[in-house]
Amino acid sequence: MIFKRFALLSIGIIASALGAEAQQKSYIQSLDEPNAWVDSVFNKMSRRQKIAQLFFVRAHTNKGAAYADSVGKVIRKERIGGIVFFQGGPGRQAELSNRYQKLSRVPLLVASDGEWGLGMRLDSTISYPYQMALGAVQDNQLLYQMGRQIAADFRRVGMQMNFAPDADINNNPKNPIINYRSFGENKYNVAEKAAAYMKGMQDGGLLVTLKHFPGHGDTDVDSHYDLPQLKFSKARLDSLELFPFNRLIQEGAAGIMVAHMNIPALDPTPNLPSTLSRPIVTGLLKQGMAFNGLVVTDAMEMKGVVKNYKDGEADVMAVIAGNDIIELSENSERAVRLVRKAVREERIHMEQIDASVKKILYAKYWAGLSKQDTVSTKGVYADVNRPESKILLKKLAESSMTVLNSGNPIKALSAQKRTVILSIGTTGITTFQRELGEFYKNAVYFTLDKNASAAAVAKVSRELDRFEQVIIGIHDTRTRPGNGMVLSADLKALIKNQAARQSIFALFANPYNLSALPGIEKSKSLIVAYQKEDFMQQAAAAVLTNKVIATGKLPVTVSPSFPYGAGI
Repeated sequence: MIFKRFALLSIGIIASALGAEAQQKSYIQSLDEPNAWVDSVFNKMSRRQKIAQLFFVRAHTNKGAAYADSVGKVIRKERIGGIVFFQGGPGRQAELSNRYQKLSRVPLLVASDGEWGLGMRLDSTISYPYQMALGAVQDNQLLYQMGRQIAADFRRVGMQMNFAPDADINNNPKNPIINYRSFGENKYNVAEKAAAYMKGMQDGGLLVTLKHFPGHGDTDVDSHYDLPQLKFSKARLDSLELFPFNRLIQEGAAGIMVAHMNIPALDPTPNLPSTLSRPIVTGLLKQGMAFNGLVVTDAMEMKGVVKNYKDGEADVMAVIAGNDIIELSENSERAVRLVRKAVREERIHMEQIDASVKKILYAKYWAGLSKQDTVSTKGVYADVNRPESKILLKKLAESSMTVLNSGNPIKALSAQKRTVILSIGTTGITTFQRELGEFYKNAVYFTLDKNASAAAVAKVSRELDRFEQVIIGIHDTRTRPGNGMVLSADLKALIKNQAARQSIFALFANPYNLSALPGIEKSKSLIVAYQKEDFMQQAAAAVLTNKVIATGKLPVTVSPSFPYGAGI
């Protein structure tokens, strides 16, 4: 089959196209309409080709030509349904997407895991705040706008599906894998935020995938490495974990990703991941919750699923369970062969596979792949770094700023007073310090590394007593803002001592880390800025120079002193 190809010449064309798509029927609505293109493509497929449509394989643009060629061979030989891009760059990905589409007889559905935008995977692109920070934002329209911007970015580099948003309720502070990726612990806030983000992407012509069904927020095991177990009752799951998914299904979610978790209340089979459970995937999600969209597995190479189901059996069971898209099989060629065998042995009915294939083809049609599969490779960097996206990023960061205890000490700060600005956890002068220094002209900077010696801490502590105003930034410099930020005992003692005085704090870290800083609850004023990025440091500085009024509310409970919803 030959498909018409044309280049998108500018981001203006993309914006126009997305505006038109916002007026068309949603993907879910489109499933009820006859579709000649879907029928034509489907009727020309062999049984093996239909099965191959269920499988999506990994792709990168930062692993060299040999790796890129190997993925191309899989596309050409196996005729898979789609690819999932991981690390790389936007220009390289646009080029490789075009190349891969040319190799495929049926257009590929191209996806990525971009919870905070292209920047989650691609260099030189925009990363929006993590969902934990967005959970503090009170204007959900900003999240809708973010969804629209992310949709434009994805489409610009040749992608049609985002494995986002995360609809998990993070009510376990020790969660090692969801945590900052969640909008927080309140099911209503999570549902509202996820809905706004989801609608923005879908109105922008992008397929979404809510995750991680039926809810990965209250686990203390990372399913990348082992199989978490949810031991909660069906009533608890119905009232809490499933709430956002139910709500967003009603609001037209195009896709849902199923997690690798063992849930005895839903399926008593020992060590069976939810991805491989027909009672969970088909019985609960498809039938019980009436979800008609795309059901996607979490990555099938994760230890949470292949630990107990080896040699391709997990792939077969995932299809039996009712998943439509099998993401990142350890061996897609083997998986297709084993599924064909399972059909012959009547472990799987071909009618079920046919239904999944048609849903995938409908998704490709809805995303425009029946008419176009080529994107312009000129000006990609500029088109995914638009001024309006950067303005929105600034608004989101400022709207997330959460002031705890009292805002009065911030209002009382004076640009004329001698001010010391201390950054803890860093080795060099920070953006936070430089931004504040533009306003507090009589400012002095100090920094203390996370492992600062007792002597270094004592020296700085003595200096702090000489200043009229003390502002302290606490920085987590790790790549991801999880729990367990490391600070020396002497630094914690300094923080405790300064909290009892008139010092003002800004935390550039996961808010859960406040529970490991005894005494900070006594601080007069504390800004929670959620993560280390420059745009958050700039936003906190804007609050401390009274250019921005903080409106954020804490999306999780940290301690009795800092409960959910706290914020002036």
